[in-house]
Amino acid sequence: MTGDATRQNPHDLRTRIDSGKAHPARVYDVFLGGKDHYAADREAAAAALAANPRGYLDVRHNRDFLRRAVTTLTREYGIRQFLDIGTGLPTSQNVHQIAQRIAPESRVVYVDNDPVVLAHARALLTSGPEGRTDYIDADLADPARILDHAVRTLDFDRPIALCLVAVLHFVGDEEAYPIVRELIAALPSGSRVVLSHLTEDLNPEKVRAVQRTYTERGFTFVLRSLADVERFFTESGLKLAEPGVVPVHHWRPDHSAPAPERPDVSYLASLRDIEKVRYKDISDVTDADINIYAGLGVKD
Repeated sequence: MTGDATRQNPHDLRTRIDSGKAHPARVYDVFLGGKDHYAADREAAAAALAANPRGYLDVRHNRDFLRRAVTTLTREYGIRQFLDIGTGLPTSQNVHQIAQRIAPESRVVYVDNDPVVLAHARALLTSGPEGRTDYIDADLADPARILDHAVRTLDFDRPIALCLVAVLHFVGDEEAYPIVRELIAALPSGSRVVLSHLTEDLNPEKVRAVQRTYTERGFTFVLRSLADVERFFTESGLKLAEPGVVPVHHWRPDHSAPAPERPDVSYLASLRDIEKVRYKDISDVTDADINIYAGLGVKD
């Protein structure tokens, strides 16, 4: 177990946390039913849910895509190294838990720039004895720093899976494409890129309403078309694995998403709508619910 999380001064960390301003990682945590967020994050999540009452399906199916992709990479392609950028707060079924269940020797490096994620990053560093995990306190906008630190844990002479899951829509075009190219250029042959991204192609009215709730809070929030998302792969010379870039619930579905808890009916009725999300079953998803693309690229 290594990483910035083991060296951070608690006082310095507290001074970096702005609890009055929503942060994407913590808003995501609200939708996943986590507890490591603030009132501003809950308010932002509630506003997004009011704009699109079934929008939680984007978040939950995106997370299930990560489970399926890591399982596929580990079991079918023999990948044993992962670089997960925009990790978010620790939750059940983190990348190392999924990969090490199949291949205990797997190594995972997590990257995020939210100090609250850093404060809880020890939960991401619970590697099994045969593998290894690390956490890098860094911004996606600084790929050189990420790569410089990742080499301490990952072997760049062997294939690596780069995970960019639901993070690039928080980055403008002038930065997003060059950043992805730089990261992929550093990966060895045989590496994979796991990527998901919000779009307005599928159900534009719903997702634009959500977009407004985020931009009003100062977030960069870029909705990209199918061609724009495919560009992240093609500009870096990647080959798209089947089924290509598709709505996230159609990417190799296995219908094995973890079942939600079943709380007491009276307790459930007492909760706010945003608090009920963690208990909802996502198996009733339809194409009209989803606003996110997903794909897997292969580097020759």
